Amino acid sequence: MILIGVEMALARVEGNLKIVMVSETFYPLIGGIPDHIFHLSEELKKRGHSVKILTARFKLRKDQSDDGDLVRIGYGVPIRANKSFARLTLGWRPSNKVKRFFLDFVPDIIHLHGSLAPMLPILALRHSKVINVATFHAGHQKSTGYIIFRPLLMPYFRKLHGLIAVSKTAESAMAKYFPGPYRIIPNGIDVEGFNPRARPEPRFADDRKKILFMNRLEPKKGLPHLIRALRHIKREFPDILLIVAGSGPFADYYKGMVDDEISKNIVFVGKIPANPVSLRASYYAACDVFCAPSIGHESFGIVLLEGMACGKPVVASRIAGFVHVLEDGQEGFFFPPKDDLALARAVITILKNKDLIQRMGQAGRRKALKYSWAHVAEMVEDYYYELTERYCIRSAGS
Repeated sequence: MILIGVEMALARVEGNLKIVMVSETFYPLIGGIPDHIFHLSEELKKRGHSVKILTARFKLRKDQSDDGDLVRIGYGVPIRANKSFARLTLGWRPSNKVKRFFLDFVPDIIHLHGSLAPMLPILALRHSKVINVATFHAGHQKSTGYIIFRPLLMPYFRKLHGLIAVSKTAESAMAKYFPGPYRIIPNGIDVEGFNPRARPEPRFADDRKKILFMNRLEPKKGLPHLIRALRHIKREFPDILLIVAGSGPFADYYKGMVDDEISKNIVFVGKIPANPVSLRASYYAACDVFCAPSIGHESFGIVLLEGMACGKPVVASRIAGFVHVLEDGQEGFFFPPKDDLALARAVITILKNKDLIQRMGQAGRRKALKYSWAHVAEMVEDYYYELTERYCIRSAGS
């Protein structure tokens, strides 16, 4: 690695970059971080950059071979964190493998995604001698891990040249433990794949009123509150159907909440793959209203944007991570977290008013267009160039 002069650094600003995205989680796992990394990488490639993704393998998964731009080291093991599940990468001599990968590819930018935690993010920082950037996605109010391990993590945090948070909520979650000059760059949305012209999933293409829940089946997503609210909604719309799309460790528990009273008003369809996007879009297209009843610990409302992009009104809990995306009364309605009756009232209000459905759907589409991945990638690219100019660091192979 070499340090170059300002003139060469300025020339580099207009050049293409070699970038490594590093994350403990990626496809075939479903979630906001895998989606973010995939779409950001694809947009950066369109802009002429070389991008590789460094992640783990996940046991019992078949579609995990390297394809040149995707490199997997070790195995991701699930651990409980933030009322959800995080991943810890384990394997044989992962440090040496990360070091060898960097020596072979010789990146200009190493971009971490997720938490500042073992294993891959820490190993990447340990072996990096180039520009290091991290995007923080979590919206936790308290992190026991950071409280305990902050002294050990601080040297790695100081190796970060660029700090990105997907929202003010994500910034607040990190800054209380690791203060710094965070740049807010939001998550993006595939506004071409998610659009009002999407065709409804054929098995739900009828006139029955439908609510869609599409998310992981875990505590922080709040599905039990929507199931309980369904009983109130059914009194106004006896034929209402709740479509639950997603998978997770609590799937059987949530299915057990369904009794004879609502058994014909709810269907669990399992996990919907992230790609092709048209498949997920078909479920949004099939519904009349999208519901996100999360109880907290969210930094950003990606699923809200997906529903908006498809022209659907949104009913969501008023939590910190969602208020950056949804304006109450415009693209949908907020309700107090864990308030089943208020949730039901919001859904009923929308379903009873066709004009409201149309107005909110149109407003949501306009809002979603502001979050196109092309726009997000441009902001990230500008930040890369800013850091390259500021620190005048480039790889020896560039």
